[in-house]
Amino acid sequence: MSFAIAMDAELPADFARDVLEGLARLHQTVVVLDAHGDVVWQKDSAGLLSKFPRSGTPRSIAMRILDPGRYAELCRRLSTQGRIVNERLEIPLSGGGTFAVGLSLTRLGRVGDGTPLVALLRPIADHERHDHPLRHTVEYLGAILDGAQEAVLAVDCDGFVTYANPAIESLLGYPSAEIVDKPVSAYVQNMVDLDRFAAALRPGAEPFTQDIELRRKDEAIVWVSVTASGLALPDGVHAGAVLVLHDVTERRRFQAELSRKNVELEHYVHTVSHDLRSPLAALLGFTRLLRQDYSERLDDKARHFLDRIEQAGRTMETLTSELLELSRIGERSERKALVDPLRVLSIVQAELKPRLDEYGVTLVLPESAPLVLCDRTRLYQVFANLLGNALDHMGPVDDPRITIDVAETPDGHVISVADNGRGIEPELHERIFEIFQTLGLRRDGRRGTGVGLAIVRKIAETHGGRVWVESRPDAGSTFRLLLPRS
Repeated sequence: MSFAIAMDAELPADFARDVLEGLARLHQTVVVLDAHGDVVWQKDSAGLLSKFPRSGTPRSIAMRILDPGRYAELCRRLSTQGRIVNERLEIPLSGGGTFAVGLSLTRLGRVGDGTPLVALLRPIADHERHDHPLRHTVEYLGAILDGAQEAVLAVDCDGFVTYANPAIESLLGYPSAEIVDKPVSAYVQNMVDLDRFAAALRPGAEPFTQDIELRRKDEAIVWVSVTASGLALPDGVHAGAVLVLHDVTERRRFQAELSRKNVELEHYVHTVSHDLRSPLAALLGFTRLLRQDYSERLDDKARHFLDRIEQAGRTMETLTSELLELSRIGERSERKALVDPLRVLSIVQAELKPRLDEYGVTLVLPESAPLVLCDRTRLYQVFANLLGNALDHMGPVDDPRITIDVAETPDGHVISVADNGRGIEPELHERIFEIFQTLGLRRDGRRGTGVGLAIVRKIAETHGGRVWVESRPDAGSTFRLLLPRS
């Protein structure tokens, strides 16, 4: 199906294409009309337009469906109401009698009265027959769901609402009777959400839950969690979908506020960390000058104080660097790519070799490993922090050993860093990933900054994964990090 728009329709091409493709995926009969009511584009998978009388010009839907006066009246109403939803029309048949059609109209954009119109057409007679199988299904659903607290909709395969329980009024402001027989696209705010509805109506579609934006009767926008499941009749015929709607506007507002606060906090951490570097550099510089120029005048106690100042300064320097790095994780400049973890491990191993040799620790690397989806620099930080944490806190042990593994699982790739050290009490398994939390002194007698594992957790979360530890006292520790495939 081509979605090219006639040049005389004067539509913004990209905008029109997105709108029409979304509507055509959801509704069977979609028509674009110019200012004269002539058809400039149509999609009619149901063959509905072939039933219309052929009087008038072949392209004129105003002449074939409506007399000019009725069409002009609808256009005037459209100018004041913004849209017309499911206007019932009785179309005369050539052999006598009529058939009922629901007509929904909206302007394609807000340029003015000359802006092309989009018309959704739907035969509504079938759904009004008492012997129609969907009618019995809807009545059965209604008997069960009218008392439900959550809003529930049944939508047919053409994207029109066939049932709405009373709870829909508190959510969207429309009584349930005003929702029935209306196109669901009348309440959807954007094309992405329209595509989600279209996908839910396809035969064999998997159930899903998504947050979408819907338009209330008062034109306010609400965030709604929609759970969609296919609706099948007793004979197995696909009849659309059942939608359960839950208002999550407050939750989304809270999430947005929390996200804003996190951005502010990260900016604050970035600023403070950056601003602390200059005075720290001056402090460490003056201590070096004191040691170089006045060492002979200092007694042992003064030199001890000088050592403590330098040690505290270096700890603060490390802390500010790590805080600065923590605030940068998740920046848009990061690029996920398939990375060979063995190459990254070889760099980390070379950098840690002096400490490994000093402590007598054997580092066991995997012979082979699958490629993992991660920013290369962040993967380096994961290995460096987890290995450094193991070296610092595994404690004294015979034959100290750190073993690394990268395994492929149905959920993604799991990186494991295991040591045979002193282990961690279960009540501390979550706490150690919090910033500034550290388990006592390191092997060199100094206290860590408590930022390393927080960095690992943030890297995991910004990549859509998670990190956890499996450990018990005197039985070693295994840190695992899951990185999704996409």
